[in-house]
Amino acid sequence: VQLQASGGGLVQAGGPLRLSCAASGGTFRGITMGWFRQAPGKEREFVACSWRATGNTFYADSVKGRFTISRDNSKSTLYLQMNSLKPEDAAVYYCATAPRAIYSTMRIPSSYDYWGQGTLVTVSS
Repeated sequence: VQLQASGGGLVQAGGPLRLSCAASGGTFRGITMGWFRQAPGKEREFVACSWRATGNTFYADSVKGRFTISRDNSKSTLYLQMNSLKPEDAAVYYCATAPRAIYSTMRIPSSYDYWGQGTLVTVSS
């Protein structure tokens, strides 16, 4: 399974940005797909995830109400719409997936099997 994240860039605080993550590979199932981010000097942190079977979505408290995770299963693509961006949202954003439903450990990076290469989001104040 290969994940290709894109859409990062420089945006002013308060502005929007949409990230995409295209999945490929014969064994891709995308049961759980998620976004994480990592700022310089910090640990990788959970942002949001989505379950394929039920459509349920989950968010970190820090992005709830501002970010929206969505997916187009026909295109094997995951999205993250980010609105009202803040300087503290600046980070490298990674998409990840696991071939099973993850609930209690969804915020733990090691719960995911496959990762994209990351896309840089910079927010100017």
